[in-house]
Amino acid sequence: MKRSNIKEHITATAAHLFYTQGYNRTGVNEIVAKSDIAKATLYHHFKSKEDICMAYLNDRHDKFMLGLKEFIAEKTDSKQQLLGIFDYVRDRYREAPFCGDWGLKTLSEITKEEEEIWNLIKKQKKELLFFLGEIVGRTVANVSKAETEKISGAIYMLFQSAMMETYLHENDWPIHLAKSVVPSVLQDVQLL
Repeated sequence: MKRSNIKEHITATAAHLFYTQGYNRTGVNEIVAKSDIAKATLYHHFKSKEDICMAYLNDRHDKFMLGLKEFIAEKTDSKQQLLGIFDYVRDRYREAPFCGDWGLKTLSEITKEEEEIWNLIKKQKKELLFFLGEIVGRTVANVSKAETEKISGAIYMLFQSAMMETYLHENDWPIHLAKSVVPSVLQDVQLL
């Protein structure tokens, strides 16, 4: 395996383990064994398990956001752009394994003292919230900044809840329910 691919291989292996069985339940020795590498190789590329987690979170978030943006860009109708985030998550649910929101799952396993991971997850959630605000700004006519934040915040909360509840119930009904609530969030606004 090429040297540049080893780090990606370790990250992908750890990502699968962290996502499916949890950050705290995954040890460095298991990552080493499943990656089929020496422990020294792992530590050559990562200083700690926390560093591996940061790479995992960045990789998952970047791929998710890229896919979401591409998916939304295909929608021409403004309402479908806002509702499209739920369709995108539904499609991810149909791909195995679906274990909910990787950031919130990791967050549930750490404390605020694990500042780097905590702050990274917070930054990534703000990026998602900002993206939703951009969609609202592009699709809702004559909307103030406060109204944009209110609408995008409500959709964000529905979205995050839908992801975790879908994982909990092992069924996509929470995604469909959250999506069905969005029109009530938009009832007093005019879509472009």
